[in-house]
Amino acid sequence: MQVDVTANGLERRVTIAVPAEHYDQEIENRLKSLSRRVRVDGFRAGKVPFKVVERRWGGAVRQEVRNDLVQSSFYEAISKERLHPVGTPHFELQPDVPGNGFKFTATFEVYPEFDLQIPANRQVEKPACVISEADIDNMVETLRKQRQRWEPVARAAQPGDRVVMDFKGSLDGKEFQGNTAKNYTVVLGSGKLIAGFEDQLVGLKAGQDGELEVEFSSDYRAQELAGKRVRFAVKVHEVAEAKLPEVNEDFFKGYGIHSGGVPAFREEVKATMQRELERTVKERVKIQVMDALMDANPIQLPKVLIDEEIARIRERSGNLAEQGAGDLEKALEERARRRVALGLLIAEIVKKNQIKANPDKVRTTIETMAASYEHPEEVVRWYYADRGRLEDVEALVLEDQAAELLAQQAQISEKPMSFDSLVNANR
Repeated sequence: MQVDVTANGLERRVTIAVPAEHYDQEIENRLKSLSRRVRVDGFRAGKVPFKVVERRWGGAVRQEVRNDLVQSSFYEAISKERLHPVGTPHFELQPDVPGNGFKFTATFEVYPEFDLQIPANRQVEKPACVISEADIDNMVETLRKQRQRWEPVARAAQPGDRVVMDFKGSLDGKEFQGNTAKNYTVVLGSGKLIAGFEDQLVGLKAGQDGELEVEFSSDYRAQELAGKRVRFAVKVHEVAEAKLPEVNEDFFKGYGIHSGGVPAFREEVKATMQRELERTVKERVKIQVMDALMDANPIQLPKVLIDEEIARIRERSGNLAEQGAGDLEKALEERARRRVALGLLIAEIVKKNQIKANPDKVRTTIETMAASYEHPEEVVRWYYADRGRLEDVEALVLEDQAAELLAQQAQISEKPMSFDSLVNANR
């Protein structure tokens, strides 16, 4: 077998020539084996002439042998050449000429080879935060708002009210795409609508009509509206004000607290905040050491891995943001490239340092994820009942252990922060 390899970046084009004697001999052996098993009218079983078998089944056997030899010779070739393909190779078979053997070409990408560089003395800021009683008060108010109900009122709309309305917009007296809506709901001050729209709804009552004018931003995604002033006719159907639930036993039960009153509820709220705080601090440090790792190791990335990661992000996240198509594609690719690069770098760290997923850390990670559910013990059992689910958690733990190893080699300084500024910074 002759093997020829050409390289272009991470792409490899491997041309393999299977010798005629090997190819033809394999075809002959299979036809002889077939002649002893097939039945053909006019011949006794096992006595069918070779020529008859070749004429009737030769084409199918030849194709079968080609397919088998493509697989076996390909894996023999990449083993011999020490190639590590990424994804599924693309095979091109040359025309079959009896007596000449056959050739085929396999095109694929390979994993990048690199000498892992561990960044030393990297400056890392670790947030330092203590949960105060005021932080707990704020969280209780947040929880109340999450369970608020809306009560219709007869008065004029005020900031913070919920308004249900119809609207119809016009640009220079003409309609445009998306200019109308029926029974549209918005909380005044939420910033859900174009700047200035919600402000002009203040003062309107249920049953009233109104007219307002807004100016779209110059970078608005719909180019025909960018920088233009548009008039809207609105009809208000309902104005409702928020009613927050009382902090009582019924409220506590909604969060799984059935005894202990306010002290028990606040203790549970604090415990949840503490878990979120610890997760956020760990993530902040991890991001910094991973950024340093990527800066120290600029590596080529296989396109097939980037494309696969983009597909996974799309599947899991849907529309990531209200952006133009170009911006969205760029954001997707940047996220995918980062994930692929970190995946390759972390795999190398794990391999070089022979890191194994710590069972205690795996258990703690699962219990932390399960803690926010009403029956956490059932969630824990669910993870341990399936090897695939458990492996997903083990992969997360391996990544965290690799990040911890990097953090040990960094210069870490504490940065005092409030709970709100830390946890809600990226929300």
